[in-house]
Amino acid sequence: MTAAPHYTLGIDIGTFESKGVLVDGAGGIVAQASRPHKMLVPRPGWAEHRADEDWWGDFVHITRALLAESGIDPHHIAAIAASAIGPCMLPVDAAGKPLMNGVLYGVDTRASAEIDDLTARIGADRIMATCGNALTSQSVGPKILWLKNTHPDLYAQTAKVLNSTSYITWKLTGEYVIDHYTAANFSPLYDVNALAWTDALAPDILALDRLPRLMWSTDIAGHVTAAAAAETGLAIGTPVTCGTIDAAAEAVSVGVQHPGEMMMMYGSTIFIIQVTSDPVRDPRLWYAPWLWPGMHASMAGLATSGTLTHWFRDQFAATTSFGDLAAEAEASPKGAKGLICLPYFSGERTPIHDAQAKGAFFGLDLTHTRGDLFRAVLEGIASGTAHVLDTYRDLHAFPNRILAVGGGTRNAVWLQATSDISGAGQIVCEKTIGASYGDAFLAATAVGKAMPEEIVEWNPVARTIRPEPVAAYLRQYPLFKRLYTQTRDIAHELGSS
Repeated sequence: MTAAPHYTLGIDIGTFESKGVLVDGAGGIVAQASRPHKMLVPRPGWAEHRADEDWWGDFVHITRALLAESGIDPHHIAAIAASAIGPCMLPVDAAGKPLMNGVLYGVDTRASAEIDDLTARIGADRIMATCGNALTSQSVGPKILWLKNTHPDLYAQTAKVLNSTSYITWKLTGEYVIDHYTAANFSPLYDVNALAWTDALAPDILALDRLPRLMWSTDIAGHVTAAAAAETGLAIGTPVTCGTIDAAAEAVSVGVQHPGEMMMMYGSTIFIIQVTSDPVRDPRLWYAPWLWPGMHASMAGLATSGTLTHWFRDQFAATTSFGDLAAEAEASPKGAKGLICLPYFSGERTPIHDAQAKGAFFGLDLTHTRGDLFRAVLEGIASGTAHVLDTYRDLHAFPNRILAVGGGTRNAVWLQATSDISGAGQIVCEKTIGASYGDAFLAATAVGKAMPEEIVEWNPVARTIRPEPVAAYLRQYPLFKRLYTQTRDIAHELGSS
């Protein structure tokens, strides 16, 4: 008797768009779907999503679209895995209803005062020793404290504080769970040494029973409930994994699994994950347990990358496609005629961790064109990325392989500038779908339908980007770093007004 075919479903909720994919047992893509949404910016330094509309609403829409396109029997879906932007902060009441919009990851800098307060009270060294991370805009703990300080009425109603993926998993299964990789971003509430929640550093932030249950990413969190099946069209009882943050699933999608391998995600932000055999802990970077026990992850991320390219198009080229803008940038000489862009349009995360950093174009003259400005944007992001890679060099933790993924890999100027300025080669795999494809693979491994090493068969290497020495970059990259340090005080004064 021929065995019934099996499929796995992966859905990822991104900053501006959600994507989903159905794959067969060999990793072949059976159906794809996507849905755009907005990042809400109600005031400078804030960044939000609507949990029901943008997270769960996208999940339902995409699932139904995939089932309709593929025509497969939902009972043949062996497992489901979701990922989403993160770390986020979403308080829900006793019925699991969101009490406010979800507060996004490090691009949301509303808790700067709480970060300073907690760091002063606890001590930076003690935080690093327990949490493996300094407190930054990426940390969820200060954002929970912000909720307590500024909205005590909502805080009093909070039964659980969830991440974006946790919310989707709860809607699917009725279980409140979170993976260790995501939980490590809840500093100072997570002890990376004990792999457990802790209130030892800051007992006043939140009672620990109001945090989700800890699991590993590929653990089965629960099964699709009747209510979730009615909304999504999925079969009741389908296994659902714990899930993870989108960047981790994206790393999996291109085969990052061994120590020394690094993912560089070209998305709304540049996000970097390197798998390591031992913890790499430095206040300029982030640390977390990796998706499986006994492995570690060293991470970094810029605040605005793809987001900045969207901003540029919206403001200066609203009727122009990204393809045409990229062509204009390609026509501009490398170095953009001496133009430098500081890409700190939402402050900056690693390695400078400066929420008050400001974006800038420096070196403008009357000969510069829109193409020069857009090239400068791409080279500014590439310079910020090179600054991160320099940090890994400083720590003697430079990767053996860098695998690039995400929509930005389709932009040849951006990709080549990153290699040229950083001096690092990059590998691009055949499938650059990203996190949703990684989710589908994680779902397959969770139920024994694939082994972790099989990802190289699911998604083989397509091409390699090799760095080239560029005189303009050799001259301008040091000036890029000096421009930030020499204008930092001015940026901070502007931020305080």
